[in-house]
Amino acid sequence: MPNKIYPMLIGGERVRSKKTCDVINPATGKVIGAVPEIDSRSIQKVLTAAEKGFQLWSATTPAKRREVILRYADLLETNQPRIVDLLIAETGKPRDNAEYDFGMLTTCLRFFVEEFERLDQPVLHDPDGRFLHYVQRQPLGVTVGMLAWNFPLLNVGYKLGPVLASGCSTIIKPSCHTPLASLEVAYLAKEAGVPDGVVNMITSSDHDAVKPLLQSEVPSLVTMIGSTRGGLEVLNAACTSVKHFSVELGGNAPVLVYPDADITDAANKVVDLKFANCGQVCVSPNRCFVHESVYEEFVEAARQRAAEIEMGPLVNEKARRYVLALVESAVADGAEIVTGGNAVEGSGFFMEPTILRNVVPKMKVASDEIFGPVLPILKFTDKDDEIALANDTPYGLAAYVFTTNLSLGLRAARDIKAGSVCINEPHYSVQLPHGGLKQSGMGKDCSRYSLEEYLTLKRISVLID
Repeated sequence: MPNKIYPMLIGGERVRSKKTCDVINPATGKVIGAVPEIDSRSIQKVLTAAEKGFQLWSATTPAKRREVILRYADLLETNQPRIVDLLIAETGKPRDNAEYDFGMLTTCLRFFVEEFERLDQPVLHDPDGRFLHYVQRQPLGVTVGMLAWNFPLLNVGYKLGPVLASGCSTIIKPSCHTPLASLEVAYLAKEAGVPDGVVNMITSSDHDAVKPLLQSEVPSLVTMIGSTRGGLEVLNAACTSVKHFSVELGGNAPVLVYPDADITDAANKVVDLKFANCGQVCVSPNRCFVHESVYEEFVEAARQRAAEIEMGPLVNEKARRYVLALVESAVADGAEIVTGGNAVEGSGFFMEPTILRNVVPKMKVASDEIFGPVLPILKFTDKDDEIALANDTPYGLAAYVFTTNLSLGLRAARDIKAGSVCINEPHYSVQLPHGGLKQSGMGKDCSRYSLEEYLTLKRISVLID
């Protein structure tokens, strides 16, 4: 029996193409479905549809948009069981992880509806008293979202939430590795009453096939969640006309563990975040710097915690080979395996949770983004500038600090070059801005700061004297 084909959604219609791309369950290695490979005809069709969708949705009152968006969130929750099952099948995620992924989608839809109502449109001072000046916010236009595979529905929520609340329209391309649950979410937008063309979703495994979409003058905003290399390709392709950009790219998150920290608590929290989603998290701890005086205590506590971890698979065999090669390279350069280090035999793309000790900054495992279940633990001393060690990377997405010394914590928060710094506990939430510095991107997801990127900032002056 042939695998089910999940069509694209363009202008409210389910669209197929001659070529398809298989979707593989990484827990079994088996094909579970297929999606169309978009062609040039469909690229032009989706651009036209999105323009029409924007005209309709931007002219819809905020009150009516709110009604439709909240109905959409409710409809998604009614269909949660089958969507989560599909998400598990295409990602291999444990159920609790998949339910979190789904939950962030509906959370984003509801949050941005409320956040839109909290936007200010201030009156500005006129020194001569001759004019009334005020700021007006209006929907920006057609947006394009290029999304990663690690949290498919969370990533969709990060884009759909502000798109729908602001009055924009969107063309979303989920990763070809994990497009199925995202497409089901898009189909339900039409059922919820979102006008045709407001939410469009396309699929492709060929980056060149999507370039005409990025090169078009139709999109006003291009957003992305993915690697820095992929981000540079998208930016380069899209810079054929003036556009807005918001891209969350690669990371190499440092952790600083000071000797006064609660070492067991720090180890537990670092391990829990490191091995969440099999290490395939953009803000995952990548370089764990621990003071020499508590190094052995931390390593042992981390080893014990890792023994309790249950993980899903890596996304594919290529990703697993890459991570295993990083471990092999580190060991060849003098690192030691504390636990793990091997692929798990059997079907799927599983790997043991792995901890490395005696890692030094020059090793590839400490300088490259791992995006897998490997925790390198490095040592620093009183003679080292630990902030400089943390900043010794082209990336700047997230960082973590563990200390009970208020001055140390605040200094680290001030001086570490990252889009977010968490002291004593990793924490992320939809109301908090999320984005990177340096080569980790520009712009924000989540929070009011994300919503503002989907709106114009127009100054209006009215002569009153």
